[in-house]
Amino acid sequence: MRVLVIGSGGREHALAWKIAQSPLLTKLFIAPGNGGTGAVAENLPVDISDHAAVIALCHEHEIDFVVVGPDAAVVAGLGDDVRAAGFTCFCPSKAAGQLEGSKGFTKALCDEMGIPTAAYGRFDNEAAALAYLYTQGAPIVIKADGLAAGKGVTVAMSVEEAEEAIIDCFAGAFGASGAEVVIEEFMEGEEVSLFVLCDGKDILPLTTAQDHKRAFDGDTGPNTGGMGAYSPAPVMTREVFDEVIERMIWPTVRGLAARGMPYQGVFFAGLMLTEAGPKLVEYNARFGDPETQVMMMRMESDLLPLLHATATGTLAGHEVQWKDQFAMTVCMATKGYPGGYGKGSEIVGADVLDSENLHVFHAGTHRDGERLFAAGGRVLNVTALGKDLKEAQSRAYAGVDQIVWPEGFCRRDIGWRELARSAP
Repeated sequence: MRVLVIGSGGREHALAWKIAQSPLLTKLFIAPGNGGTGAVAENLPVDISDHAAVIALCHEHEIDFVVVGPDAAVVAGLGDDVRAAGFTCFCPSKAAGQLEGSKGFTKALCDEMGIPTAAYGRFDNEAAALAYLYTQGAPIVIKADGLAAGKGVTVAMSVEEAEEAIIDCFAGAFGASGAEVVIEEFMEGEEVSLFVLCDGKDILPLTTAQDHKRAFDGDTGPNTGGMGAYSPAPVMTREVFDEVIERMIWPTVRGLAARGMPYQGVFFAGLMLTEAGPKLVEYNARFGDPETQVMMMRMESDLLPLLHATATGTLAGHEVQWKDQFAMTVCMATKGYPGGYGKGSEIVGADVLDSENLHVFHAGTHRDGERLFAAGGRVLNVTALGKDLKEAQSRAYAGVDQIVWPEGFCRRDIGWRELARSAP
């Protein structure tokens, strides 16, 4: 099978790395890829927002199967266009991708299907949003309705902070994504992520992970796209896992099918474990980043047939096996991220870190010959396996410490909450 992975981040590197291990694969391409993906696939420089150019690549390289990684490509309907051109594609339809593309769409679906989630209001003008805020008070959560690279959510602990977030949205801080705002009740609890494949009618639950969104140690600083993750998440018990499948995932499958937009892809359910039980924070319509990195390290099964079965409606009967180990990834980012940051600093030592228990997935990198340079905010994901979370953490940070990159930084406490729980 000739496969094309779409994207250039750590998620796409991890997917390509895992797909490259499949005996079903004959040739692997990634568009556009990054400074690390060339080790497992052929990088194809292309603007993935140009759907005609992507389709031309599929024809040129006789692609059998396309795997779409980034959220923006899902929401823009790349999967629909690729399928219309005659290629099999792992990517939800543009219509079903509204699960991620519009928080208001998802909230309405939750109302319709009785899916437990936070109480909310949805607004298309600043005055109405502020009026609602004043009736609710703080703490409260302000969300830009559309995609905002993981940065469109403000957990406001004061009315003043919430006011600023609302005004910013309507002033264009997130472009068209902030033209509507969803205001949610603040939910007390612990966040966890669940991933489930769905072929439109059948599902295959995968596994759990916990991300670390804040930029700095102790969960302080601004929200980011994710500074590290681990899998599995022990806080997600089997009982809670089963409850989420029955009360959230299956109703979502049925609700979308009833709307004429059956879901074929991966559900990435962000959950809050509250005293009243699990509640949905949000859906993403693609694999997580950096959660994919830890999931791929743990996955024992061949990923390629699972993705292909999802895309072709043949998921029934498939199973997935996981290593009886923990995985942790630590994101190394350019200093200044998620605010302004420089590009072009050299990174030394990342290429030699590759073993059965340790791998570096690239995100914002590029190469000039053999030299490696930073080209983005989140740049490297140092990912390790261990018999327990403590061993995985130790191996991941040992890897981080071998990389020479003065212009980079990382959190030094990934996994802190679970490690504190499991400490003797």
